[in-house]
Amino acid sequence: PDYKGISKEEFTKKVNEEFNANPVLKDGYAPFCKHFFVKNFTDYQVGRVEITSDNEKLISTAYVSRTENELPVLERWISKEQLEPPVAKYLDVILYSRDQVLQESKDMNEEFTLSDGVEWGIVSIKAQDEDYETPMQPITILRNALGKKEGGSGVPLDKQKYQESVDYWSKHVLVK
Repeated sequence: PDYKGISKEEFTKKVNEEFNANPVLKDGYAPFCKHFFVKNFTDYQVGRVEITSDNEKLISTAYVSRTENELPVLERWISKEQLEPPVAKYLDVILYSRDQVLQESKDMNEEFTLSDGVEWGIVSIKAQDEDYETPMQPITILRNALGKKEGGSGVPLDKQKYQESVDYWSKHVLVK
């Protein structure tokens, strides 16, 4: 993840402090995925906004890969240079189990970086105003269904979750 101006060590230390004070993990889309919601202690801005008639014309599209090992997928977003999003109220710290991080690292030929004894690794940070999970993007659901070698998690497609995602993301767009 991008820690945006705070070191990985500082971020992890703060998340661990918050977790020790309130050790509540929410189930994610698969048994190996958990969410930890914490009040935003950074200057992270919300990562998505509702599409309006005012901002719709600002939407850009391109084929993008998250890493050099992944297939490029069509993405849409509004540039932060064109729309300054507000600072988020919460951070959704998305965690994967040690075993899942290890499996995905092997399948993608990437270095496994979790320290000994660490049960959960941070795989994503979503800055948002909600203290609950919002739908992942449809393309993320599809990428996950493609399998670990293509940068996904290997979780099969759930048509109901996919439709919920389409409904949500038809009305929202990333800001980056």
